Amino acid sequence: MKSRSRKVFLPVVLLFVIGLCVGAPILYLHGRPAPIPVKQTLRDGVEYQRIVRVLPRPMVIHVLKVNMKAKGLKIVITPPDNPTSDKPLNARTTSQFLEEFDLDIAINGDGFSPWWSRGPADYYPHAGNPVTPRGEAASRGTVYGREPEEPFPTLYISQKNTLSFDAPNRTYDAISGETRIVQGGSPVEVANTEVHPRTAIGYSKNGKFLYLVVVDGRQPFYSQGMTLEELANLMIDLGAHDAMSLDGGGSSTMVIRGGDGNPRLLNSPIDLYIPGRERAVANHFGIYFKK
Repeated sequence: MKSRSRKVFLPVVLLFVIGLCVGAPILYLHGRPAPIPVKQTLRDGVEYQRIVRVLPRPMVIHVLKVNMKAKGLKIVITPPDNPTSDKPLNARTTSQFLEEFDLDIAINGDGFSPWWSRGPADYYPHAGNPVTPRGEAASRGTVYGREPEEPFPTLYISQKNTLSFDAPNRTYDAISGETRIVQGGSPVEVANTEVHPRTAIGYSKNGKFLYLVVVDGRQPFYSQGMTLEELANLMIDLGAHDAMSLDGGGSSTMVIRGGDGNPRLLNSPIDLYIPGRERAVANHFGIYFKK
């Protein structure tokens, strides 16, 4: 009798172990891009690349290379909801920004305040809450973020889509970041060696190509994140001559318009330490193509 029970029990245990081995990775990766390298053309002038590294730690990197001369290309920086207020923006997720302004590409932008994250029931902002960008910001000639006492790097975009970190005589579009990481083709030395999710933006020496990068992080065995030094070297390897990091951590998000017309996450954001959860942030950098 014991022998018969053992014969029945062992296959059940074996099936359970096999199911666990197959099902656990599927459950863990649910809602995230598969950690396999990808390189594809999304449309004329836009190439997407997913880079997967295992050393010095797991990293999943998302890159959009955009030809700034592509037909119909237009840039959108989140416009102010209340231009004269000390909190000129209502927080949105990056997907909400893309959908609201009918865009094709979007990433998160500048750091902002107020912000806190004490738990699933105690965080700020929620979508729609008023916030202030930390650095200089402008959307189509309307300046709503002023340069603070502690300066942050700012990318300026002209009506003709020229990109520069040098302040123009008249500001059209502008978005600020956290740290200048590449200047004149060389990495900028930074003291920060912490590993986090990262967002970066940069452009080639002749300004023809724009590089949008998001590195997933805070997700063990999937992607832990990058240091700023690693991010700078990555941007240079991609072809960036000048670049800055944007707001990182739980804010890092990259979205495109999917084939069904709805926002499609390219990365795995990590707001509130929940994989796939987007954070509502202040401003964003977006692109659409006029038809």
